[in-house]
This record gives sequence, structure tokens and C-alpha cells, in this order.
Amino acid sequence: MYIDGQWVESHTGNTREIINPFNQEVIATVTEGDEKDSQLAIQAARKAFDKGDWATTPASERGAIIQKVADFIRRDKEELAKLESLDTGKTIIESYADMDDIANVFQYFAGLADKNGGEVIQSPIPDSESRVVREPVGVCGQISPWNYPLLQASWKLAPALVAGNTLVAKPSEITPLTTIKVFELMEEAGVPKGVANLVLGPGNTVGAELSTSLDVDLISFTGGIETGKKIMQAASVNVKKVALELGGKNPNIIFADADFDTAVDQALNAVFFHAGQVCSAGSRLLVEESIHDRFVEAVVNQAKKIKLGNGFEEGTQSGPLISAEHREKVESFVQIGIEEGAELVLGGKRPEDPKLQNGFFYEPTIFINCISDMRIVQEEVFGPVLTIEKFNSAEEVIEKANDTIYGLAGAVWSTDIEKAETVASKLRMGTVWINDFHPYFPQAPWGGFKQSGFGRELGHIGLEEYTEVKHIFRNKKPQPAGWFV
Repeated sequence: MYIDGQWVESHTGNTREIINPFNQEVIATVTEGDEKDSQLAIQAARKAFDKGDWATTPASERGAIIQKVADFIRRDKEELAKLESLDTGKTIIESYADMDDIANVFQYFAGLADKNGGEVIQSPIPDSESRVVREPVGVCGQISPWNYPLLQASWKLAPALVAGNTLVAKPSEITPLTTIKVFELMEEAGVPKGVANLVLGPGNTVGAELSTSLDVDLISFTGGIETGKKIMQAASVNVKKVALELGGKNPNIIFADADFDTAVDQALNAVFFHAGQVCSAGSRLLVEESIHDRFVEAVVNQAKKIKLGNGFEEGTQSGPLISAEHREKVESFVQIGIEEGAELVLGGKRPEDPKLQNGFFYEPTIFINCISDMRIVQEEVFGPVLTIEKFNSAEEVIEKANDTIYGLAGAVWSTDIEKAETVASKLRMGTVWINDFHPYFPQAPWGGFKQSGFGRELGHIGLEEYTEVKHIFRNKKPQPAGWFV
């Protein structure tokens, strides 16, 4: 752990073994913190914010330090990508792409550092001036998930630091390795003592302390909806700012006039990329009835060819699920789907390949004849499980797509752009893709509607999340009010 500029062990001396989900081999042993370690980190962050110079350091200087972090990530891309694939089981090709994206995130926010000098408002009062400035929130608690450990952490770390905040980061306890490495790079880049702190440990101890502490001014969390609700409740103790990204059940809508082959290819990418362990996964496929049977046949035939395996081996297209516990959760959802009456046409089981028996693999799984009120249609499975529904009109598919508690992302496929734009405008989701699925970039905000959370990451809005707005009014010719004369 990294607290107040020092690499330290937990106060208890407890440790945790980190395993590779491909073969269950131990790849590292890390210290395991608890509430007390979290408290120490919060104290360091609080002191650095209240008595240190980071918040008042010129924004351009903060940006230059964060740019160094981006440069170091590019320099150490090979090491970071290897750690990410070992930790998560994802393919090394994907991890290389993640590192490029992460470096771009740090670079983007570094470039924004000195771009918002506030604004002057025309005052209606004579001989006065009125301006609005943005200032750092203070101490930020940041809790990141296991599916994209460093990518999701970067969306929080970079804007918080650029804005002048101090922070305590808590990565998932099962995938902490790249976050540890990036804290080494931040130290090398010159992030001052106490400004960025790292605590390792479970959410119910380390994370809970960040949520309830009176010394934390903002809590940012990416993860499951039930945990997000608990964080909201805990944060009310001091009415701290809260930013939540809580996943989704994301519709992928295919109209009959879509580019058929491209839509089939992207339907596979939408749901089976990273074994479906993506918050924006297009796990809910809605296909216009006139092409439904042909589209299903094409998707099933292509999904049969997906190669599971070691993320470091050439040709591997998908790795394992993250853990035995998570695989059991996915299996339970598949059983629920069968019991609800959905028709299983592919997968629904662990692979039989002897080479995969030590990993947490699960075959690409497809259900057809699904209806909107089924649990496998409504709830986030977070695995390689696709449900397919039919529709006959734009009005019907809009209603079906919005019939969920989530609102993170969705896609519309059609060569009729007016129709696609109309449908996109009526989808209650934070991101809607037209004739694509999954693209994101640092310049565009990311976040959800409804129970997918609130607040935004990325884009200039992602930087503003880590600021408070202050209005400063100055009377140039003060006079007595004369009210009580």
C-alpha cells in the first residue's frame, strides 16, 4: 500500500494471494488492509489537502506531472499489459489496447488542467464584478472494479489529481497489480507526498471506511448496483458528493435494413468481448422479426467458433471469467433462464477442453424466445450470455429497450439514419451508438441514466465532477446599506 508517500504493509500484517483466473496459479502476494489502514490513508490525504500545496499549485504544473504519468505508462506498456492479463485473464492484445487508452486518459486530462480559468458574469449591480471559479472538492475516495482494473482507475485518478484534489484509491482486492504499478509511476512523476494514497483490501472494510468517513468529501464508485446503494446511504453521513457507475443491461437493436454482416459481427463483439465482463456489454439483442431467424442462425454459427484460451497465446479470442464465485453466479443465471422458459441454443456449460479445466471458463451462451420480463433479460449477468428478443416496429423496440431499471448504453443498427436517430433520441441511456458498439474515448462523457448511476466520467464533465463551483462577488465602491439607520 502507498500511504503518505511511503510504501507500507497493512497494520495487521495480513496478505492476499492474487491468482491468474486462467489456471489458478498464484501470481503475487499483496498486503491486505482494513479500516485502520483506510483511516491512515484518509488522514494523509486530508492533511495534504488542508495543509499542502497541491490544490494551489498552478494548474499547468499539475498537468505537467499528470502528463509524465501518461508518458511513463507508454514507456512501461509491456509490463503493465502483462500484469493486466495475468490478473484478469483477458487477452494480451486487449491489455495492450487498454494501456494505450489509459495513457490517453492521463494525457487528455493533463491537457485540460489549465483550460478552465472560470468565467465572468455580467453583474446587474453597478461598480461590481462577479465571477465563477471551480475549485477542488477536497479528499476523494475512489473505488474501482475488477473487470478493467487500471482503465477504470485512470478515469478517476487523472481528473481528480488534475483538479487539485487529494485521494485514496481502492482497487478491487482481486485485481490490484496494475494499480500498484501506476502508483509507482505517479511517485516517479512527482505527485507530492500524501496527495495520492493507495489502500488494498475488501470493500466491506476499506471501501466502507471511505464511504462513511467524515474526512472524505467525495466518493466515486464503479461496480454493482447493490453496493452502490449502500455507498449512497453511507455517504449521507456528511452529505459527501457521490458519483456512481453501476452497470447496465444494454440493448443492441437490429433493424431489418441494417448492414447484416457487420451487425452480426458487432453483435458478437458487443456481448462476448472480455467474456461479457463489461458494464456496457450488449447482452440484450433485439432483432426485427423479418430477419430474426436468419440473424440468430448467423450469430450462433459465429459464436460457436469463438476460441477460448490463454490470453497470452496467439489466436485466443476470449479468456476466463474472473473467479470461481463469479462463474457460479453466471451459471445460476443460465439455470434461471432455462426455468423461465427461454430456449438455450448455444453453450450453457463449462468447456470440455482439458486445457481449460484449471481456469474459470464458460462457453458463449445464447438464449432465444426471450421476453422482456425474464430475469435474464432484466438483470446484469456480467458474463458471456446473450438473450435475443423479436420486435416489429420502432415504437415497440423503444418500449422494450427502455423497460429496465438500467440506462447505461445501447446501440441502434439501421441504414435509415433518420429512423436510427429517432430511436436513439428516445432511449433513456447515457451513451447510444448508431451502427457501432463499444467505442469510447476520453473526450466523451461516460455514465448512465436511472439505476445505472449518476455523475459522469471522461470528457470535460468528468473533470468538473471533481470540482466545486464558487461564485465570487466584489463591490468596487462599497457604501453603507443604510437599512438600520
